[in-house]
Amino acid sequence: MRVALFITCFNDLLYPEVGRATVRLLRRLGVDVAFPQEQTCCGQMHFNTGYRDACVPLVERFTTAFAGFDAVVTPSASCAAMVRGHHAIVAAEAGDAGLERSVGEVAPRVHELTEFLVDVLGVEDVGAEFRERVAYHPTCHSLRLLRVGDRPQRLLRAVRGLELVDLAGAEECCGFGGTFAVKNADTSAAMGGDKIAAVRASGASVLTSADTSCLLHLGGLISREAIPVRTLHLVEILAGGGAPA
Repeated sequence: MRVALFITCFNDLLYPEVGRATVRLLRRLGVDVAFPQEQTCCGQMHFNTGYRDACVPLVERFTTAFAGFDAVVTPSASCAAMVRGHHAIVAAEAGDAGLERSVGEVAPRVHELTEFLVDVLGVEDVGAEFRERVAYHPTCHSLRLLRVGDRPQRLLRAVRGLELVDLAGAEECCGFGGTFAVKNADTSAAMGGDKIAAVRASGASVLTSADTSCLLHLGGLISREAIPVRTLHLVEILAGGGAPA
């Protein structure tokens, strides 16, 4: 199986350790991972803010960069949802039949990491050990667009030493929402505050999620309130708790 890592621009710029952890985990599970250097943004920010024309070259580049791979794995539910759910819309609105065909070939092969581990590799116990109390925040895209269900929790429960604690209101939005956090800062901060209160009440020492965008937002609030909780992407736990690549 030829597998490619789609790192996403958010991780590439702000959380490169998430990409390294993804590669480390997949290689440990016997997957040979390639990294197409031509990859750039999936176009989610442009699409969500109405700049659909600007998405077209990004979708074209994505389909070219990841053509020929049996699977494309990404540690981002948000970007996986953009590719699988909206690239076809961009291609159709552009009236480009060739691009529609390319999207139809590539997009279905894109998997969010937990989907790939559980559904493609058939693995729940990845051989990880992580001895802390962990709260899991299910992101809006993972819940409502990808519908990953309990795959992340099943992976976390199989980690030796990890105590997965309940998070009140877990399915509620954290308030990030991409540009929503910029355009509606007060509302975003209030929503994040509710989520942080739930994290504090859970007694967790680590907050994890399948999207670093939400963790950036929540981590900032945690830092400001000096709460003794650290944030880690789920793959950092599965790969060994964020150890260097």
